[in-house]
Amino acid sequence: MQLKIMPKKTPLSAGRVPLILFLCQMISALEVPLDPKLLEDLVQPPTITQQSPKDYIIDPRENIVIQCEAKGKPPPSFSWTRNGTHFDIDKDPLVTMKSDSGTLIINIMSEGKAETYEGIYQCTARNERGAAISNNIVIRPSRSPLWTKEKLEPIILQNGQSLVLPCRPPIGLPPPIIFWMDNSFQRLPQSERVSQGLNGDLYFSNVLPEDTREDYICYARFNHTQTIQQKQPISVKVLSAKSNRERPPTFLTPEGNASNKEELRGNILSLECIAEGLPTPIIYWIKEDGTLPINRTFYRNFQKTLQIIQVSETDSGNYQCIAKNALGAIHHTISVTVKAAPYWIMEPQNLVLSPGDDGTLICRANGNPKPRISWLSNGVPIEIAPDDPSRKIDGDTVIFTNVQERSSAVYQCNASNEYGYLLANAFVNVLAEPPRILTSANTLYQVIANRPALLDCAFFGSPLPTIEWFKGDKGSALRDDIYILHENGTLEIPVAQKESTGTYTCVARNKLGMAKNEVNLEIKDPTRIIKQPEYAIVQRGSTVSFECKVKHDHTLIPTVTWLKENRELPTDERFTVDKDHLVVADVNDDDGGTYTCVANTTLDSVSASAVLSVVAPTPTPAPIYDVPNPPFDLELTDQLDKSVQLSWTPGDDNNSPITKFIIEYEDAMHEAGLWHHQTEVPGTQTTAQLKLSPYVNYSFRVMAENSLGRSSPSEASEQYLTKAAEPDKNPTTVEGLGSEPDNLVITWKPLSGFESNGPGLQYKVSWRQKDGDDEWTSVVVANVSKYIVSGTPTFVPYLIKVQALNDVGFAPEPAVVMGHSGEDLPMVAPGNVHVTVVNSTLAEVHWDPVPLKSIRGHLQGYRIYYWKAQSSSQRNRRHIEKKILTFQGSKTHGMLPGLEPFSHYTLNVRVVNGKGEGPASPDRGFHTPEGVPSAPSTLKIVNPTLDSLTLEWDPPSHPNGILTEYTLKYQPINSTHELGPLVDLKIPANKTRWTLKNLNFSTRYKFYFYAQTSAGSGSQITEEAVTTVDEGKMAGILPPDVGAGKAMASRQVDIATQGWFIGLMCAVALLILILLIVCFIRRNKGGKYPVKEKEDAHADPEIQPMKEDDGTFGEYSDAEDHKPLKKGSRTPSDRTVKKEDSDDSLVDYGEGVNGQFNEDGSFIGQYSGKKEKEPAEGNESSEAPSPVNAMNSFV
Repeated sequence: MQLKIMPKKTPLSAGRVPLILFLCQMISALEVPLDPKLLEDLVQPPTITQQSPKDYIIDPRENIVIQCEAKGKPPPSFSWTRNGTHFDIDKDPLVTMKSDSGTLIINIMSEGKAETYEGIYQCTARNERGAAISNNIVIRPSRSPLWTKEKLEPIILQNGQSLVLPCRPPIGLPPPIIFWMDNSFQRLPQSERVSQGLNGDLYFSNVLPEDTREDYICYARFNHTQTIQQKQPISVKVLSAKSNRERPPTFLTPEGNASNKEELRGNILSLECIAEGLPTPIIYWIKEDGTLPINRTFYRNFQKTLQIIQVSETDSGNYQCIAKNALGAIHHTISVTVKAAPYWIMEPQNLVLSPGDDGTLICRANGNPKPRISWLSNGVPIEIAPDDPSRKIDGDTVIFTNVQERSSAVYQCNASNEYGYLLANAFVNVLAEPPRILTSANTLYQVIANRPALLDCAFFGSPLPTIEWFKGDKGSALRDDIYILHENGTLEIPVAQKESTGTYTCVARNKLGMAKNEVNLEIKDPTRIIKQPEYAIVQRGSTVSFECKVKHDHTLIPTVTWLKENRELPTDERFTVDKDHLVVADVNDDDGGTYTCVANTTLDSVSASAVLSVVAPTPTPAPIYDVPNPPFDLELTDQLDKSVQLSWTPGDDNNSPITKFIIEYEDAMHEAGLWHHQTEVPGTQTTAQLKLSPYVNYSFRVMAENSLGRSSPSEASEQYLTKAAEPDKNPTTVEGLGSEPDNLVITWKPLSGFESNGPGLQYKVSWRQKDGDDEWTSVVVANVSKYIVSGTPTFVPYLIKVQALNDVGFAPEPAVVMGHSGEDLPMVAPGNVHVTVVNSTLAEVHWDPVPLKSIRGHLQGYRIYYWKAQSSSQRNRRHIEKKILTFQGSKTHGMLPGLEPFSHYTLNVRVVNGKGEGPASPDRGFHTPEGVPSAPSTLKIVNPTLDSLTLEWDPPSHPNGILTEYTLKYQPINSTHELGPLVDLKIPANKTRWTLKNLNFSTRYKFYFYAQTSAGSGSQITEEAVTTVDEGKMAGILPPDVGAGKAMASRQVDIATQGWFIGLMCAVALLILILLIVCFIRRNKGGKYPVKEKEDAHADPEIQPMKEDDGTFGEYSDAEDHKPLKKGSRTPSDRTVKKEDSDDSLVDYGEGVNGQFNEDGSFIGQYSGKKEKEPAEGNESSEAPSPVNAMNSFV
């Protein structure tokens, strides 16, 4: 019988006591060997081997199968209870039980409903040795109900608002999986702004116009029944108006500032925070009283869900989610309590005892709350079970004393609390069995001399038998200390000799009987190679022979195999093998290598090797210059803790001397596959003493370098692991900065694996307040790069140090650095704020600095918010445009530029630190003085007459004060562009229209117009206009000066409606009629009158026809300046002249083409002193005379 004890070699005492293996009664239970024949004969209580899960959700469309399988000797019978009472399966035609099994099959596919068979089922397997019971199996059919019909109204909301689309799926079993899709069955995209919560609702932190759609559909997938249910589509319309004003975050879920969460041990803890705000908030998670477990923490749903897998009681505590955006931050605290359903600490194990033995069943479980332990015997509560005098209950332990065969039973341990239960079956099987030896009789053991021999004697019996070994027929027990006995009955001969050959007898005894078995041992001579193959150097094309003579035990048949490079010989007829030789004929270069002779028997194996080198006398080739061949034969010697000597053989230098060797190393423990530079040595050196670091698994390689380059790396050397030592350096870049007002985040750059110098790299983090007398507080953390100290006062200087350590010891004392705990917003606003107005656009602000203690952080400066008072028309606007100026450092004054004159401003001042702004100072108001106004918005000349023009204008868009008056200046311009006398006229400020009288007729005037305040005159606007030639108001407003910058068309009078023009045309028609009559008379008289030649010589402009295609005048010429009309010039149908077709170019009045313009388009050049205008010739002219000038040439 094998014992539950680790195998242990026990030499016999030197006192030559009988060689007996005593199996003591200290062992509390027997273990039944897994021998099929033995198991067939032994009785055994039932054991449940397979059962359905405790919570068994079935598919109502399929037959119900409730599993219950058990083993035992004799085979057990099965019975069932349902809802605590006996379930008579014979009375229900739909229920059957499998043969030789307890598994129930309920046929509901033909008839019946799954709901009829809901309930709690329990299986009992029973035989003459006891009864085992299954768990309570709760049968429930899966359900996938439809959504209730509801009318969903369209949702209309403004751009930027938050939104929650409810899903509220029907309650199914098991609960469904929720997802959102559209009508095309495409999943709706999710992001930090739009995401699905754990409850299935779809949350929008803020909506955008692209969120508008009519097919937001929530789907519920019931995996158990493979069905999907669909909610009615939800229509959402986002009005694409200007986005709502930005706002700080608020939580959509969970509500309030705090909530509670309870989870069971071993489950996945899921915590969720979803916030709305504009811009979209970002979610962060922290654990208030500790750090989040690194390997078990995961962030889902864009960090809105925190998941901790395999949650345990240590994960209880307060978790805080923080939602932040540019306008602020909020937090929510979730108090997590981890409860635990019962779990095993020690599950009861089956006991196989002999009559009169003692034993215990121990059932220990833990949970939160702590589970209650109760015992059952054969499925009956122990309190009402039949009494057994050998049994005593002591809480979680059943104690058995002096058991008898009638004590056999199956005991059930039930550990339960409000979250679940555990049920375990453990039988007590009291057996009275005589000894049996399970090792086959007359087994032959063959062993090579001088090797260990192991003779088996597997046995079983109850009570546990004692074992004795005998040799030969003499009948005396073995009495020598050269044997070792094992607790499983095996006899070991550590060094078997020829005289160990013989027959050995194993005898097992207990009070019920005796059994014995004989085995035979033969000792064989070892196999040896007495003639080994030898190293050979042969020329190419010759024959080589290797000899391998083997000596072996005459009873064993050896097989001799030849290998090349530890592989089979090539399949080549050149290789021949006879009894003792390997012959290779016609040797070539590929045949070189290591040849091995291997001799095998059924008991041992030996080998020997030799190297074949192939050479050939060949003509000396022309030298080939190349990089060196890689070194080879790397060897490590003088291996010390921090140094080793590396030697190598150089490769061929390829006709260029090697100048140096480069040595690299690989750390297979920390950075496998990555090679680092170690050192370099001269090309004449083939050894190097290398300095090593602790706890590094070194491999080395060497490269040779000559004038042509560097060789390939050599093969790697053998690995060499140096001993561990304490770290010799500490982390760098140690900093202490607070992320919250009540914490100190200590960070550092961790050591690399190479720098760790040993296993178990950790860091000792120490801190204390700089200005206090506190002792250092220290904590040892794992190989991380950050530690958060919670509960610190706000913005207090701390002294910090981080020291590395490993399993060997500590690094040197680290340097101390200074950091600060977290900043908080400043508490005090700047005082004594006053404003000095420098001029109409500049003001100076002064303030008193705030106390340093109230800043609660690093002072970054002061920030001034200032804004202009709104007019009555602007007060309805919801947003006041505030301007911000920040002054760095500790400045206590600053200038506000770019103010608007004659305005009322309000300002306040705030102090700024690394956390943000402090409270604002009381608002201070100030006025800016008047400034000069801008130019009048518009200037138009209307109602021109023979001697008057009327001006209309709009006041300046920026008066910058109270207007006192307008100034109008104007002067005439003659046909040679000379300027006449300038007239200056003052106009009251309340006027927007003015008529000038007593002007010259048919004269062009230029006007200069500007407004005035008490601060002075503003920018001017200019305009030009021409008076009419009669009272018919034929006048044109010419385009403004070049500075006007706008293409304003000149006005043209329709001359066809004027009386003088009609009279003139009548006179011309009469003259033509007279000429025609004269010509007719002359022709009739037979005379010739050269009318055409006369007309060509004396062309009268008054009788030139108009072009029929466009109605424009022909080529009339100006009688005064002889300027021809531009061919093809046209007067538009609206009888206005385009700017580019005007008879006068604006450039003629300015400084060439370099005239300049103000921002409002007004011309700022000056009229030139040109006396006359150069005539334009041909098509080079960009001008055409206006119809007005053309008409002037007629008179």
